[in-house]
Amino acid sequence: MLEFVSDWAYDTIGLAGSIILFLVGFAALIKGGDWFVDGSVGIAKKFHIPELLIGATVVSIGTTLPEVMVSASAAAKGVGDIAYGNAIGSVICNTALIAALTVAIRPALVDRKALSLPVVCFFIAAVFYACVAIFLRKFTRTVGIILLAMFVIYMIVTVMHALKHPDEAEAEEAQKELSTVKSLILLVLGAVLIAIGANFLVDNGTIIARAVGVPESVIALTFVALGTSLPELVTAITSLAKGHSALSLGNVIGANIFNIVLVSGAAVTISPFALPASKTIGGMNASLVVDMPVMFAVMALLTLPALISGKLKRWQGILLLAIYAGFIAFQFAG
Repeated sequence: MLEFVSDWAYDTIGLAGSIILFLVGFAALIKGGDWFVDGSVGIAKKFHIPELLIGATVVSIGTTLPEVMVSASAAAKGVGDIAYGNAIGSVICNTALIAALTVAIRPALVDRKALSLPVVCFFIAAVFYACVAIFLRKFTRTVGIILLAMFVIYMIVTVMHALKHPDEAEAEEAQKELSTVKSLILLVLGAVLIAIGANFLVDNGTIIARAVGVPESVIALTFVALGTSLPELVTAITSLAKGHSALSLGNVIGANIFNIVLVSGAAVTISPFALPASKTIGGMNASLVVDMPVMFAVMALLTLPALISGKLKRWQGILLLAIYAGFIAFQFAG
């Protein structure tokens, strides 16, 4: 039905119609992600889960749903470039733009013990993902199932850790939060808006990309990745405004894990695809020599100094923003 709406808009008013629906998709993602996060946090706090781990689990699932829906929808329609590029592009966007902005604006102390688990899990999943891309050059259904299994294991380990280390401050604050019924309503409405927005985004993003001659892999790594990362951006800004920097950091790192294991896992399981090769550098796949290394570099730059010193510093945010600007410039060069 939603795909019919996109096709109708393009046939009736051309490229302008697709651009309008693309923007409608963005708006639906923002509001849907906002409601989903509010509902998720309202429910999660009742289980006394520490703030950073709320961000790395429940909130991350909510804000990562746009990526899941976009990549799964793209994979089902045979658009492997978007399914692949959206996951990597979202990790880079989350880290080098969203987290970078929050760090540059308000550097903060971090809980190294709470941070270590999601960071280790991210790099384990990312190394596996990179090895598949480098050595197999294709993402099979078996790979998708393994990635989804990693997601389940991560959730179980993280929740068990959180339940063993309850945060009493969060428990007291939970009494002032949304009721369970209202949280559930926001959860459902948010999920519906996310689904609609994601469908509009992938359908019209593909139409726009083809119309202006931009490779779909580039659109996925930039516009679509930024669009599906908007819930993380909204969460980061809201968290900073309320003084909850740990929630923002946890959300970004958790969302990055889910982009690898949940977003890619769901897409590949639905429809396996080969490694996209729409752009090369010296005869080598640009994804392997640029996109993958940038993904590892920005996550290392964000997390490793924090694990060592227990704090995030403004220079990290500024450097990450510079890297993101260079990455975007490269995607549209040549």
